[in-house]
Amino acid sequence: MLLIGGRAHTIENIHAVGALGYPFIEFSLNDPDVVERQAEEILGLKQQYNIELIGHYPNENNPVDIKVLRDKFFPKMKRLFSLSQVLGVKKSTLHFWIDKRWAPEKLLPEKIELLSEMVEEASLRGVTLCIENLSERCESFETAFEAIPKLKMTLDIGHGQLLSKENTSFGFIADCFDRIDHIHVHDNHGGTRVEDDLHLCLGDGVVKYQEIFSLLKKKNYQSTITMEVKPGDMPRTRAEIERYLL
Repeated sequence: MLLIGGRAHTIENIHAVGALGYPFIEFSLNDPDVVERQAEEILGLKQQYNIELIGHYPNENNPVDIKVLRDKFFPKMKRLFSLSQVLGVKKSTLHFWIDKRWAPEKLLPEKIELLSEMVEEASLRGVTLCIENLSERCESFETAFEAIPKLKMTLDIGHGQLLSKENTSFGFIADCFDRIDHIHVHDNHGGTRVEDDLHLCLGDGVVKYQEIFSLLKKKNYQSTITMEVKPGDMPRTRAEIERYLL
């Protein structure tokens, strides 16, 4: 079943998005100490708004330092997996940069090994881990998918417009569709900088959503979509999704 939900970074965001009546919220789970303190309140909000939660985990401490990742990032993630189980999170998005075009060649096998361990740790807590595309193309993810059968993907269609002449979503849908278990939608005007990741309402940028949604519809995508836009832009964004995808 296709489910459309909204993104929330804070408790206040949960109230704003929850009031819109979507079936789930994708919530930032960044600092395990903060999540632990907020857990009871978050569980109460789940009940208040009758929502499920998808998790969104923090960025890596240093994406090219395997020692930092093992000594600092991995322990943090293990705590967040346990807290996700407490919160009833069954699916979560992970940033874990493995772009083979720019990452040091010797780093990638070590990162994929660590990613495999994280996927297994998450699975033990009932969480499906979905790696999100940043600068990567499909060929960068294929090595990880081959090595880690349980690894799924969050296709961020907005990110696909950055650092690329053609939105990379077309390649992911063509070659990695069976691993796509979650989708992020937001718009932008392309570009090469972090600042170009504008998270605009669908239709306010240049992303070819009509074409991309048409491909997803032909493939019969039936899972979750998070609107990564401001709460005020969610009704119009949802209308665009339903216009082309349902």
